[in-house]
Amino acid sequence: MDELDTTLPPTWRERLQGYAIVPQSGGCSDAAVLRAIPAAGGAPTFFIKTAAAGPLAELQDEAARLRWLAQSGIACAPVIDTATTPGQDWLLLGAVPGTNLTNVDPARAVAVMATALRTLHALDVRECPFDHRADVRIGHALARLDAGLVDADDFDEDNAGCAPGELAALLAERKPLHEDLVVTHGDACLPNVLAADGTFAGFIDCGRLGVADRHQDLALAVRDIGEELGEQWVEPFLAQYFAPAPIAFDAGRAAFYRLLDEFF
Repeated sequence: MDELDTTLPPTWRERLQGYAIVPQSGGCSDAAVLRAIPAAGGAPTFFIKTAAAGPLAELQDEAARLRWLAQSGIACAPVIDTATTPGQDWLLLGAVPGTNLTNVDPARAVAVMATALRTLHALDVRECPFDHRADVRIGHALARLDAGLVDADDFDEDNAGCAPGELAALLAERKPLHEDLVVTHGDACLPNVLAADGTFAGFIDCGRLGVADRHQDLALAVRDIGEELGEQWVEPFLAQYFAPAPIAFDAGRAAFYRLLDEFF
C-alpha cells in the first residue's frame, strides 16, 4: 500500500492489502471518496468514504440509511464496514454495477431517474425511521450555518453573491405549508443514480435519505437534468415520473428545496 493507505483504520489494512487506493474526484459532500482497486482479477472493488467526525458528520448516518434501504429492497451501495479513528469517520462500501447517469444517453438517463425515484417514493413512510421533514432540515441547515460549514462560493447562480445569513432568513418564510411525504433520497442528482444495461442499478450517496416532501428529490433532479442534459429533458423526466397522471410539479415548493440545498 502507498503512503495514503497508512491512514486507513487498522482493521481494514489486511482486507485491503494489495489494493491500489485512488482518490475519486467529483461530489459535493464533506466526505473524501477513495476507490480501492484490486491487483488480482476476481477480487471486489471497494469504495472508501471518510470525513471528520463530529455532531454534524453524516457518514454514520449514511451507513444506517444504506442498510435500511437495502433491507427495504431498493438497490444501493452495500455497506461492508464502518470504523472510527481519532477525529475521523470511515465507511467501506461495495461497488454498485453500472455507470452514473451523467454518462448515459439523455433519453435513457431521464427514464432511469424517473423509475428510480418512483420506486423509492413508493416505499411506506411509516417504515422509514429517518425524519427529514422541512422543520428538521431547516434545523440542520441552521446548525451547519452556525458551524461555518456553508460554502457561499458554491451557491447556485440565482443566489450568487448572497450571504448565507440572508438565505437563512428566507427558509422559514418559504417553507411549504403542506408536505407530500415520501421516502426521499435527499440528494437526487444524476451522479447518485446508477444504471446498468439501460435500467436502474442502484443509489449511492444516501446520507440524507429520509421522509420528506417528494419535491426534495424532484427539485434537485430537475435542476441537475436541466444543467447537465439540457432544459429540453426536464419535461420528459417529469412526464415519466408522474405518469399516468398529469404533471403536478410545484415550482414554488421546488424553489424552497433548492434554497434548502444551499446549506448542505
